[in-house]
Amino acid sequence: MVRISVDVMGGDFGPSVAIPGAAKALERHPEIRFVLFGNAAECEPLLAQHPKLKAASTFHHCDIAVAMDEKPSQALRRGRGKASMWQAIDAVAKGDADVAVSAGNTGALMAMSKFCLRMMANIERPAIAGIWPTLKGESIVLDIGATIGADANQLFDFALMGGAMARALFEIDKPTLGLLNVGVEEIKGQEEVKAAGQLIREANFDTIDYYGFVEGDDIGRGTVDVVVTEGFAGNIALKAAEGTARQIAEYLRAAMSRTWLAKLGYILAKSAFDSVREKMDPRKVNGGVFLGLNGIVIKSHGGTDAEGFAAAVDVGYDMVRNGLKDKIERDLQKYHAGRPVEGAQSVSDEVSK
Repeated sequence: MVRISVDVMGGDFGPSVAIPGAAKALERHPEIRFVLFGNAAECEPLLAQHPKLKAASTFHHCDIAVAMDEKPSQALRRGRGKASMWQAIDAVAKGDADVAVSAGNTGALMAMSKFCLRMMANIERPAIAGIWPTLKGESIVLDIGATIGADANQLFDFALMGGAMARALFEIDKPTLGLLNVGVEEIKGQEEVKAAGQLIREANFDTIDYYGFVEGDDIGRGTVDVVVTEGFAGNIALKAAEGTARQIAEYLRAAMSRTWLAKLGYILAKSAFDSVREKMDPRKVNGGVFLGLNGIVIKSHGGTDAEGFAAAVDVGYDMVRNGLKDKIERDLQKYHAGRPVEGAQSVSDEVSK
């Protein structure tokens, strides 16, 4: 049994997406038990439409919902101990749930998660890891927005956590990992990235196959299983990829409707277009994982539909079933042992010489 707490009020559409999304996830994983937090007046009529979900859930009424445009500091002050988001995370902290899922305000979710769960030992800053569709299947990219301007030590930690997530999600013993850079040559890039590369290489992980530097086009190619970067570059890469996918879809839609011959061609090739649409569907890879906390939190896209929310629940389910937290803790204990905190700075200085 996997216990999943859900901030039902989070996201652009709140219970109208979260409840049917949870119901879809339950169909795929009947052993899930949900702990739902939301406004009873809005949620109970929807729960009545999904009797299997209602039977597999415990519902808790919450008077406060965090707004999507609310500042994290304001959300903390107003929602501490009361908001549906807070209580969903706190259920993990108290041991009443194994993972929390929310489509709510990302900044508020991260702030509340750090407050309720605290950071893991030896982790300075958290990361958000996203699942990325590639030509070879899927890969993991982190950080995609939690930590801006990470130093070499933090990138080293991201590598450890991303590798553990890849083992949990993809069920492979030794995932390949690359550092995102402006070139694959060792002399290129920021000093922090070069220093992180040296730290990772010298650590000689037995749980990660370090590939070296990768460039932006390697993400979509699936060159490695895990791509590590800091949050500024990672978030831009994510939004650029999402925008490009929408742009291509609009181009195809316009081209297919331009003439009757184009429409006929679309009909004849419909199965091929459906296959492409399926692979480019962002709902299939929805669900960012907050890494570095003493508990698992999944961030769903705020504007997703029920199918997308169900995919985020699926990610949380997989992370629990495959022992993500334990894998990260074991790797941190093993590879932080005996490594001086100032190591990244000394390596950075040596590389710059």
